[in-house]
Amino acid sequence: MKLLVPIDGSRASMNALKKAMEIARKYDFAMKLVTVVEENHVTSYGRNQNFWHQVDGSIISAGGVEMEIMSQLEERAAEMLDTIVAEFDFSGIDLEKLVVTGEPSIEILEIAREEAFDLIVMGNRGMSKIKRFFTGSVTQRVISEAPCPVLSIHEDLK
Repeated sequence: MKLLVPIDGSRASMNALKKAMEIARKYDFAMKLVTVVEENHVTSYGRNQNFWHQVDGSIISAGGVEMEIMSQLEERAAEMLDTIVAEFDFSGIDLEKLVVTGEPSIEILEIAREEAFDLIVMGNRGMSKIKRFFTGSVTQRVISEAPCPVLSIHEDLK
């Protein structure tokens, strides 16, 4: 049995991780932690870089800067997963870590489908209905399109 746990560093995702660890130990699940680096953050930086190029005449190419930023973000995401693994006791749990780049809900769903996960345990930040309407929710999309059950853990879980 396989358990997918998306991690973004939020309190909700840490609560989801704790619950996932309980489930993994009790039912002998293997666990994969995944962090998604969002590309849209880097592209917006690139647009700003192009603007500054027009202002100061710098010769820095936005494409090269974007690649460097993406590399740094992926490195930080991997470091975050390493820190989490060091801080929690994963003894007795078959554990994998993965950092991917893209849109979080799409990447999580793709991994769940391709690797035939049995359960996804993820945090839910508890956005208001209005904010969720305008921005969407990664958790909502995963719940509605996942090929397996999804356990959504709220950030205020005690």
